Formats: sequence, C-alpha cells, structure tokens
Amino acid sequence: MKNNESIDRIIQVNDINIGKNIVAIRKSMKIRQIDMVAKLQVSGLDISVYSYNRIEKGTQNPTVSFLYACCSILNCDMNTIFGFKQGE
Repeated sequence: MKNNESIDRIIQVNDINIGKNIVAIRKSMKIRQIDMVAKLQVSGLDISVYSYNRIEKGTQNPTVSFLYACCSILNCDMNTIFGFKQGE
C-alpha cells in the first residue's frame, strides 16, 4: 500500500510523458532497451527489463535515482527527460 506521505516517486502527469522522452533519447543514441537496463544495473540501480519497459510505457512511475541514472547514461539533464524547453 502506498504511504500518502511518501514522495519517493515521480508521478507522470498527462502533460509530461517522461517515458516517451526517455525512449526518444535512448533510440536517438541507438541504445537497445536491454542494454539500457544493463547500464542502469551496472550504475547500481536494481531494475528489471519488465519494470524499465513499464516506465517507458508510462504505466510505472520512475524514482528520482532512476531519472538521475538515465540522465548520466543518456548524457542529458532533467529538463530534457521531462521535455522542458529552454526559456519555459
């Protein structure tokens, strides 16, 4: 059961699709899903291919540590992951 006071997860809202942004960046770098998961695991994240796939589809919310690791692997910042443009 989710604790109402818990804020350890980022909730994907309708106007921000974090998963689609990660997919676009990952594919532009020609990184396969399985390779992305392996890189995340090597960086210390305990994540399965199933969970990673659900994050990309937007059916599972990512943790902050997941987003941070993705930024490192994909060589981008949080603004890119969240789809924010400069000057917004």
